[in-house]
Amino acid sequence: MSLFHLFILAVIQGVTEFLPISSSGHLILLPSLTGAADQGHVLDVAVHVGTLFAVILYFRSDVVTATIGFGRLLRGKVDTQGAFLALCLVIGTIPVIVVGFVLEMTGLAYVMRSVAMIGWAILGFGILLYWADMTGASEKTDGDWSLKDAWIMGLAQALALIPGTSRSGITITAARRLGYGREGAAKLSMLMSIPTIIASGVLLGLHSIGNIDLPQARDAAIGAFFAFVAALIALALMMRLLRSVSFTPYVIYRIIFGTGLLIWAYS
Repeated sequence: MSLFHLFILAVIQGVTEFLPISSSGHLILLPSLTGAADQGHVLDVAVHVGTLFAVILYFRSDVVTATIGFGRLLRGKVDTQGAFLALCLVIGTIPVIVVGFVLEMTGLAYVMRSVAMIGWAILGFGILLYWADMTGASEKTDGDWSLKDAWIMGLAQALALIPGTSRSGITITAARRLGYGREGAAKLSMLMSIPTIIASGVLLGLHSIGNIDLPQARDAAIGAFFAFVAALIALALMMRLLRSVSFTPYVIYRIIFGTGLLIWAYS
């Protein structure tokens, strides 16, 4: 794969993974829009790993707290802030793992990859994000996260298995409706991405074990690096902008992009 194609693929994954505009939708459409060959499972895993390292680095303090807490959770103790955060992350990840497994085993995961479905999801869930952002209260912070809210956000996250939905977009939508402020909603969504990306990376990796040659390994390393840099920049910019800007710019992009895809699909 050419360096330019690797760069485009990695930047799309890195930028769209955390912005509420759907990374899966953009990656699925990339071969159709450019005429390039599908990037395959190896590169999918690589760019996911790149974005994973970006979010871990950005929220390193919370990640350390949750990791230490997870150790206590494994011993059956939920007596610290970290242990409770780890428990919330586990609860919030269960629905997407269960639904993802069912979709993979039944083959439905590959049925929902049409341009029309992606277009409707980008448009519809974008409008839903706008409604939740404009009508949701802001009395809660990420420190108020509860098991109930984690479960509700986890159920919402499972909807992101529909290409075009956006994992970050739908979890932020749920958090805003639950009363979390914009920064708190985004932070919880990003933290929830860590176990989810790990789970999806493991699933994709199982398809690639034993089939990686040296050129693929080189491309994977380059793609992971580009994705890491792009994701870190996008994440930092979004979190900074949320102090003064709503999610409306992302919604506008989704409406324009989704409408364009639907025109393309039905023309």
